[in-house]
Amino acid sequence: MGFSKIARFPPYFLLLNFPLLNGSHPMNLKQTLETAIAHALNQVSGRSGCQALVTPAKNPQFGDYQANGVMALAKQLGRNPRELGAAVLAEFQRDPLAAQLADKLELAGPGFINIVLKPEFLSAALNALHGERLVATTSAPEHVVIDYSGINLAKEMHVGHLRSTIIGDAIARTLDYLGYAPIRQNHFGDWGTQFGMLIAYMQELPQGNNLSADLADLESFYRAAKRRFDADPAFADLARANVVKLQAGDADCLLLWRRFIDISIAHCQALYDKLGITLNSAHVKPESFYNDRLKSVLDALKVQGLLTESDGAQCVFLDEFKNKEGDITPVIVQKTDGGYLYATTDLAAIAYRCQELHAKRVLYVVDARQSLHLAQVFAVARKAGFATPECQLEHLSFGTMMGKDGKPFKTRSGDTIKLVDLCNESCERAYTLVKEKNPDLSDEQHRQIATTVGIAAVKYSDLSKNRNSDYLFDWDTMLSFEGNTAPYLLYAYARIRSIFRRAECDVDARYAITVAQVEEKALALKLLQFTETVETLASDCLPNQLCLYLYELAGHFMKFYEACPVLKAQDSARESRLGLCQLTARTLQQGLALLGIETLEQM
Repeated sequence: MGFSKIARFPPYFLLLNFPLLNGSHPMNLKQTLETAIAHALNQVSGRSGCQALVTPAKNPQFGDYQANGVMALAKQLGRNPRELGAAVLAEFQRDPLAAQLADKLELAGPGFINIVLKPEFLSAALNALHGERLVATTSAPEHVVIDYSGINLAKEMHVGHLRSTIIGDAIARTLDYLGYAPIRQNHFGDWGTQFGMLIAYMQELPQGNNLSADLADLESFYRAAKRRFDADPAFADLARANVVKLQAGDADCLLLWRRFIDISIAHCQALYDKLGITLNSAHVKPESFYNDRLKSVLDALKVQGLLTESDGAQCVFLDEFKNKEGDITPVIVQKTDGGYLYATTDLAAIAYRCQELHAKRVLYVVDARQSLHLAQVFAVARKAGFATPECQLEHLSFGTMMGKDGKPFKTRSGDTIKLVDLCNESCERAYTLVKEKNPDLSDEQHRQIATTVGIAAVKYSDLSKNRNSDYLFDWDTMLSFEGNTAPYLLYAYARIRSIFRRAECDVDARYAITVAQVEEKALALKLLQFTETVETLASDCLPNQLCLYLYELAGHFMKFYEACPVLKAQDSARESRLGLCQLTARTLQQGLALLGIETLEQM
């Protein structure tokens, strides 16, 4: 699997020379069909590189998959699409792969090819998944840098940090699972004027004061320092002087700065642990890391003739950012006082990631308001050669979490909500619900389940929305046991596990699956689409696609469970249905794990 927006499919000869079903290499069903039908398109047209445009059928009565590439090719060739479709269909029907896969192939409409898969093939494909993996690892494990969370250490983490943190972590987990080499980077703010202010405020604390106690509430400490900065010109001057000292390497300033940073990072790590985020101190690459590299960024831009002085500042003017009036929005890389800006640090980071970490892809999980900034930085990095030609720079933008009033989610007083408070409230609300639904459990069990459900609800509520959109935060919806929510999926998993306890069967045993009934086939097909869903997530970086898949999978299972008795079934039918239950539970658990969500054995 590759990362380009146009999927890179394996050569046709690989399908002919390797077994279609191999437990150590789970197949991508959509990709297999795409490759085989594209080969038929190539043969009929005499061209190469044709695309079959295979998609899952929207209506099961038309088949399981549909190939839509005939119409586009017919237009290019100036041929009747129906006639071309008939020729392509005939070519594909002669393919030995078609005999393995398809129960029925049909030409529909102006040239659609409908594909109904064989139940025997679906059975064999599911039985091949008894190995540890549900999705094959990549054969080309590229280095992928993921820049996410990106907090400002001068303040506590708030709800504004949530989306970057959990979206980035889901993408990192997915790349890990697929065998890539993701390099997590927490590019947080730990430098600049605000830290001069905080150092000045720390210098005023009584000798021997317990700094850890003073910084127990980072937000209050920051606000107190800001009030002094705004009200006292002498204090503000001291703060600015501290910035100069800090950047010059003053030992006393660095000591206080380091203590503040260490305590702040500990605050963040506790919250990462609470949320089940895989970031840790090894992934920290803050602004200060690039401080010694900033001058070389300017030197490189100057050598290449990209720097222009404007009102005393050093800028880069690029024609692609010219407006209708002909004015160009510049990229400022050095202020009139000699100070550097975010753009300078970001350029240094790109050079480091592309040239030293040898990344083939750098993903920036940063909110949509930074779109222009990142577009400019990427363009400058390309022109200056900081980004190598083979390295993709991608801004994975996301919208804002909104309250029910349609405004950014805040407290009633208008303050930004601390992320730890949001998590704690979610767990408390989940505790009330869990206690009501299952009063027979002990309070310790209620608390344990509520913590898992509460954290899962916060994460899933966000991840299930398209990251490009703003979304409304709603307690009632996110903690509901109905609909596309974390509690619903956790309950679906726990319910399946309870089947094996009631059956007194080994949940890890090997069960032979034989797909027979309609509901069994629908569930089987959905299970086999896990591979394409996960690989698409790695390419498009839209976790909501995986959330929707898991929700639909749970729905298919519920229909199967209602129509096809499991415990009352006899002999091979019972074994097969237990196998479908087992594979559904494994898929739900793995899919939720990629989202950073733990499952529960009971709820």
